[in-house]
Amino acid sequence: MAGERTEGRKVFAIGGKDREHFLQGLVTNDISRLCQGMVYAALLSPQGKYLADFFLVPDGERILLDVAEPLAADLFKRLSMYRLRAEVTIEPVEINVLRGLGPARDGAHPDPRHETLGWRCYTGDAGAPPEIDWDAIRVAACIPETGIELLPNDSYVLESGFERLHGVDFRKGCYVGQEVTARMKHKTELRKGLVTVRVEGEAPVGTEITQDDRPAGRLFTQSGGRGIAYLRFDRAEGPMRAGKAIVTWES
Repeated sequence: MAGERTEGRKVFAIGGKDREHFLQGLVTNDISRLCQGMVYAALLSPQGKYLADFFLVPDGERILLDVAEPLAADLFKRLSMYRLRAEVTIEPVEINVLRGLGPARDGAHPDPRHETLGWRCYTGDAGAPPEIDWDAIRVAACIPETGIELLPNDSYVLESGFERLHGVDFRKGCYVGQEVTARMKHKTELRKGLVTVRVEGEAPVGTEITQDDRPAGRLFTQSGGRGIAYLRFDRAEGPMRAGKAIVTWES
C-alpha cells in the first residue's frame, strides 16, 4: 500500500551523543525501546499535565520526533530549554509522514498505540490523499487525538488512556511530571477518563454531557453512532445528554 499523506505533522531530528539520555529524562516512555521500533510518548508539565504527545522513531544516528504541527513550536522551545549543556541537536526536517492499513511499505513502523491503527512511514514521497476513516477507527478503540481529546495544560495522560496505548512506562525512572503520574497510578483510583460511548443524535465536539442536569463530562469525536467522551464515572450511569444527543457509556 502506498500510504496516505498525514497532514498537520511536524518532524524534528534529534541528534548528538546525549540524545537518548536527554529524552529519557523528559518523556513518559522508555527510550531504550527504540531498539525495537517506534515509541509513543508525551511531554508533561511539572504538575503532571499533558503538553504534547508524539512518536519517536529510530533513524540511524538520530531520533525523529513526529508531533502535531500546532504543538511543534512550543515543544521545540521546551526541548531547547531543557537541553542545557547536553550534546544534543534539535532541527526541523522536511519529511512526509505517511500512514496506512494492510501491508506496510518498506521502512514503515507499526503504530505502537493500537493494532487497528496500521503503520507510519517517514519518507520524501508525497503519498496519496486521505481516504481512510481514521475517526471511526479511533472511536472504536478509544484513541485520543491531539487537540481534540488531548488538550495541553488540561489533560492527564492516565485519564487519556496512555497506559493502554503503550505511551507511559512506570519502571523507567524519573521524567518531568513523573511524580504526579505515579501517584495517580499507585495511590488513587481514577474517577474520570476517556471512554467510548453510544451516541443517538449529534453534538459539536466539546459539548458538555449532563446527567440529571449535573455536569458529567464532555463529548468529543463521533462516528457511526459512537463517540469518545471524557466522563466522571460516578455520574455516568444510564442515558445522559450532550446538547440534543443522548449519550450512554459502553462500560
